[in-house]
Amino acid sequence: MMLVKFEIYYDGSYWCARGIGEDIFTQGKTLDEAMSNLREAVGVHFEDALEHGEEIRILSISEFGVDKVAKAASG
Repeated sequence: MMLVKFEIYYDGSYWCARGIGEDIFTQGKTLDEAMSNLREAVGVHFEDALEHGEEIRILSISEFGVDKVAKAASG
């Protein structure tokens, strides 16, 4: 099994997926579109390995924001 790692981040306009240790980059207007494009890009990049029966898994490291949490009133 081959594990391919990606950094996923929002650049203000697009969701981007950049390979860690692999020369692969793709993006999409939505996170779902970016993930679909990522599966396709990995499939094309490792086409020979897939044809020879190699299992390829994708590990994504994602960026997301954290909102302020409301505090409960103490009494």
